[in-house]
Amino acid sequence: MSEDPVTAQRLRQGLPVFVALASILLVVATLAALYLGREILVPVTLAILLSFVLVPAVRVLRRLRVPRAPAVLLVVVIVFGALFGIGSLIASEASQLASDLPRYTQVMRTKIKDLRGATAGTGTLSRIVDMVQDLSATLQPPPAAEVRGEPGSRTHPLTVELTPARASVVDTLQTFAGPILHPLATTGLILIFTIFILLQREDLRNRAIRLAGGSGDLRRTTAAIDDATSRLSRFFLAQLALNIAFGLVIGFGLWMIGVPSPTLFGVLAAILRFVPYIGAAISALLPLILAAAVDPGWGMVIATAVLFLVVEPICGHVVEPLLYGHSTGLSPVAVILAATIWTFLWGPIGLVLATPLTVCLVVLGRHVERLWYLDVLLGDQPALSPPEIFYQRMLAGDPVEAIDQGWQFLKERALVTYYDEVALAGLLLAQEDLSRGTLDRERQAEVGAAIRTVVDRLGTAPMTRRSRRGSGRGPDTETAAALAAIGPDRQVAGIVLEREDLAPNWRSETPVLCVSSRGPFDEAATLMLSQILARHGLVSQILSMAAIRAGERPDNPEGLALICFSYLEPVSLSQIRFTVRQARAAVPGVRILVGFWRERDPATLERLRRATSADFLVTSLNEALSAVLGACQESAPTRLVPAPVTARSGSAQPAVA
Repeated sequence: MSEDPVTAQRLRQGLPVFVALASILLVVATLAALYLGREILVPVTLAILLSFVLVPAVRVLRRLRVPRAPAVLLVVVIVFGALFGIGSLIASEASQLASDLPRYTQVMRTKIKDLRGATAGTGTLSRIVDMVQDLSATLQPPPAAEVRGEPGSRTHPLTVELTPARASVVDTLQTFAGPILHPLATTGLILIFTIFILLQREDLRNRAIRLAGGSGDLRRTTAAIDDATSRLSRFFLAQLALNIAFGLVIGFGLWMIGVPSPTLFGVLAAILRFVPYIGAAISALLPLILAAAVDPGWGMVIATAVLFLVVEPICGHVVEPLLYGHSTGLSPVAVILAATIWTFLWGPIGLVLATPLTVCLVVLGRHVERLWYLDVLLGDQPALSPPEIFYQRMLAGDPVEAIDQGWQFLKERALVTYYDEVALAGLLLAQEDLSRGTLDRERQAEVGAAIRTVVDRLGTAPMTRRSRRGSGRGPDTETAAALAAIGPDRQVAGIVLEREDLAPNWRSETPVLCVSSRGPFDEAATLMLSQILARHGLVSQILSMAAIRAGERPDNPEGLALICFSYLEPVSLSQIRFTVRQARAAVPGVRILVGFWRERDPATLERLRRATSADFLVTSLNEALSAVLGACQESAPTRLVPAPVTARSGSAQPAVA
């Protein structure tokens, strides 16, 4: 860095531009390397993916005391032998289908003629039929009479054809042997790389650990690599098994329907199903066209369409979630984008490999800290945490979406859990921005109003959770991620008190007074606390510190048993202690709870409580609820009110808010 302050400042200002340019150049260079090196990278990639599938078989042989090298060679020979057999079968079926195609031409012409008559009044459909007929005429070979020049056939003008010189032996070999040698060379490379990857698996794993995490955290990096490997292996095996089953069902169904070459179309369906979203639709096109050409009627076409429309949804929405979850862990946009990019780089093989390759990238992003951005870009998990999503909605002035997600959350968890883990944590983010000076007064008022709108609306939620069966749909991705991250409710969330459960001095109409501090967001935090207490059997009043200092008093000071002071912004302990003393002087015998809504070391909480002279000092709404419910029952028994059975747990739970 330059010692000149002006130059240093300009360098700091221009650093983001340089970083962006470097990132763009890195992406362009990576794409160029993938495109130019596809002749080598495609076999290597196929070998790596194939090794994930073959590792379990090698492990089984190793457990049977088979040495590594023979185990690897045996598995590879069996797999590649099966692949060569399938390739030969496809070639044979394709050759037979090509030889049978001329027999179906007349049926197709008749159907095109019928379609032309049916679509004579519609311009668009008529043009489509004309295009299909022109294509059929182009593909159909000319009659033999025209070729021989027999009488009655059309005459052709004399043409002069320039014949090139006779090709050499080398040119002839390149012309005929090239299309054969290239696939064989690619297959050979895949075979060699697969064998060496399986033989050197541990050594390659150690090198990956070194590159990913070094020796600084060997345990965590090893666990991450092993977990990623096992997850990918299970995923690819499950996907391979499902696609093979899909191809078998399609092939058998086409055979039952009577479509020619059902084996060929079954194999193509199994392969094309690796293509996300559109693979099954593409595999259905050729059988539908062939069925239309074979059957003079439309029964075969309809049966073929029904076959694909029934089998694919069952595989995608029933069997697939049972095998490896509801999704591949990829966002839909990422799947489409990945398919487009990999197809551009590597052609049709890239389209087939798009989903497996992207899954590998997402798994690396989730387990390798340096590659975290891959999970953010390609994964289906929310990029922001639940509190960040809540606060972002408040900044955007969109409380409706936050309310909708809150309702989804409350189908599975208590209101106190949502307030604690999402809303109150989002309030802390707003308070941090306020402390940094990034929120002006107008924006503070907008965010505060949006938060109060959410709290007011969610406060009307029913006391018991709704069954997911009756809700019509499950939680969305963001809500599901929030539920998984937050975990279950605390036990205190299931306690609901009646009037007779309270101690005598707590049985007034409003035994609790909640006082908000002077911050712009403290009012929302205080409202959350008041709602939670009311839903669990303790009605409270709400006053702001400014209102109390202006002379406003609670409705029934003599009936107060507890005063709760809510502090969201940082406040000095001496100020809190002074406020507590004033409250005790104004209402003799009242108990004081101080809610300091920030995480604190549990070892220091008791010291802070003594320093503030409060009866209770809490840092979360769950702790506040637990402290208050314990204090109001010191001379009265606790009663739990059973809640209805929920679809999630299947057992009776205490009633929750």
